[in-house]
Amino acid sequence: MTRKLLNFMSTRLGFVLTLLCIYWLKTMWAYTVDFNLDIQGFYQAFLAFVNPLPLGLLLIGLALYFKRSSIFYISVISIYTLLFIWLFSNAIYYREFSDFVTVNTMMASSSVSAGLGEAALGLFRPWDVIYLLDFPILGFLMYKKHIRIDHRPFNKRASFAVTALSSMLFTANLFLAEIDRPQLLTRGFSNYYVVRALGLPAFLGYSGNQTYQANKERSKASAEDLKPVEEYIKSHYAEPNKDYFGIAKGRNVIYLHLESFQQFLIDYKLEIEGKQYEVTPFLNSLYHSNSTLAFPNIFNQVKAGKTSDAETMLETGLFGLNQGSFMVNYGGTNTQQAAPFILSKEGYTSAVFHGNAGSFWNRNTTYKQWGYNYFFDQSYFSKLTDQNSFQYGLNDKIMFKDSIKYLEHMQQPFYAKYITVSNHYPYTTSLIGDEIGFPLAKTKDETINGYFATANYLDSSIKAFFDYLKASGLYENSIIVLYGDHYGISNSRNPDLASLIGKNSETWSSYDNAMLQRVPYMVVVPGMTSGKIINTYGGQIDILPTLEHLLGIDSSKFIQVGQDLLSSQHQQIVTFRSTNNFVTPKYTSYSGRTYYTETGQELTNPDQTTQAELETIKNAANTQLKISDAVQTGDLLRFYTGNDLGKVDVKQYSYNHSLKAEEKIEEEKGDKSTSLYSQRNGESTVDLFKAPSYRALHPEQFESTSSSDSSESSSSSSSSSTSSKQW
Repeated sequence: MTRKLLNFMSTRLGFVLTLLCIYWLKTMWAYTVDFNLDIQGFYQAFLAFVNPLPLGLLLIGLALYFKRSSIFYISVISIYTLLFIWLFSNAIYYREFSDFVTVNTMMASSSVSAGLGEAALGLFRPWDVIYLLDFPILGFLMYKKHIRIDHRPFNKRASFAVTALSSMLFTANLFLAEIDRPQLLTRGFSNYYVVRALGLPAFLGYSGNQTYQANKERSKASAEDLKPVEEYIKSHYAEPNKDYFGIAKGRNVIYLHLESFQQFLIDYKLEIEGKQYEVTPFLNSLYHSNSTLAFPNIFNQVKAGKTSDAETMLETGLFGLNQGSFMVNYGGTNTQQAAPFILSKEGYTSAVFHGNAGSFWNRNTTYKQWGYNYFFDQSYFSKLTDQNSFQYGLNDKIMFKDSIKYLEHMQQPFYAKYITVSNHYPYTTSLIGDEIGFPLAKTKDETINGYFATANYLDSSIKAFFDYLKASGLYENSIIVLYGDHYGISNSRNPDLASLIGKNSETWSSYDNAMLQRVPYMVVVPGMTSGKIINTYGGQIDILPTLEHLLGIDSSKFIQVGQDLLSSQHQQIVTFRSTNNFVTPKYTSYSGRTYYTETGQELTNPDQTTQAELETIKNAANTQLKISDAVQTGDLLRFYTGNDLGKVDVKQYSYNHSLKAEEKIEEEKGDKSTSLYSQRNGESTVDLFKAPSYRALHPEQFESTSSSDSSESSSSSSSSSTSSKQW
């Protein structure tokens, strides 16, 4: 039997079919172990079972057209290797992004590759060896000539027959897929649907076509395309709340980006060995403060662009892309009217502080288009070492401390954004030395286990910065906005998180995934005494118009698709970046399923009235995405004349020698300089920033139980922690 099989593999057709079989097995493994395709019923399972075969045979079978044996074997192995790379890359990518690699993602890879090293390695799993096992086995069999080289050319008619057969099979596959999901390719329901029905090679073609269509759309766009956009903006506008409009007018705006921070962490206590540890005590105090407008029902609306998508919404009031990152693909070329540029007309200077490379997510180019005066990236801070950083940049406490010498020279009022990184996947890797101590969770997923410790570190970093703002005198003249950019624990890991948040992993559903898309949004207005927790449902797209109205700026004259969260006219329809996915106070639609938001009960057979209600919500959500995408992909703001902002002149901005530029402005303004440094008569505030380590904040955890076993006590400190004193 073995000899017959090896003899078959020693023929050209047999070798092709062998590689096809191995590719199919690997794909089934990926579908089962790495991907969550939400397969429902036998029909969808059958489609997933067969979809690797048609295009796999078509592509691998192309080698049969080559007569020379050397060219045939080189071609067939090369094609198979490319299919393997595509499959394996998607498996790795999916583990972090819960999505598949698109053409735009590949085109943007050079702009997002900086700093991925260790994090990328952390995505590999022990079972990944299964993906690689066939290469040494086949190599050995060919080396030992158990699989012999077939020098006989394959008949051309037979080659064509293989191509025709594979094409026919793919046509049948597509037909069956359309039965399951009509208009699968034209309506773009979900990347999951395409992969589930047609496979990864077909998804690559689908993605490539989408990219081509997007570029074509931009090239043919005209001023006429802006008219429906303007009509939508006018009809969608939510009037500001008179009680809040302009309450922060003229104040400094400080954004604090809470990397990978999810709403469930607020007021959360991690229980370890019967003891409870408050994860974010300072953020909890802000959440409940009378000086804070806190929103517990704000959802992230990012997709593959993740942090860059959140920034895009925050700054422009428009969504990121359905595929890839707007900042990477369009950020350096599109006409944009972003918050820094808008506020510059109100006398604001602007800056971003970020301890990673300036090229990451194409920030150093996009920020110029947004009108940021300064960008203090990694090059402005302490030299990176193993002691003060990890792959995504400087640890937060170091970044905050190093930023003060630049912040204090900014002219007021200023618009400043701090992008933290330490609470970033793979978690805990940024914590060493005296920052180690907060206990790790005890699940089978190391990513989840470390998530709470880095969140606690972020919390203490934010507290240190708030303490500085108060000590320096900036606090009372500022408005501080804290926001989470996206999930920290991906959907594929959520079942392992379930037990920690009072859920059952066995009954975990798409509804639970949707609810975990909540991220913090808090607006701290020093001096305000009417702060409260506001249960309005909204998304990151609503943050910019909310801020504008707090600053006394009418958002109606800008092309922004969100609504003021404080307005009584806010619709409370949260549009996820994936088509047909949304949340309202009543209904949640996520990953092809619909639920009652309050209870989590699935709607399996809605009546006519409910169907009509859901259709109205779906149309509203999809229209919001459609309008935003029309602006973004068509670069429509280049035609907009609805305000007198004009266009950003990127030539005016340089992010080199920014401190000298700040000091030059101080010198030129003299007594009229409004920088903190000038207000303090040249006295620096750098020494006012204090950020004690975890060990310093919690000395009780590190006290020796006896003089004779101090080393043992030190090694077990993480498991003997107490929550009696947090600050």
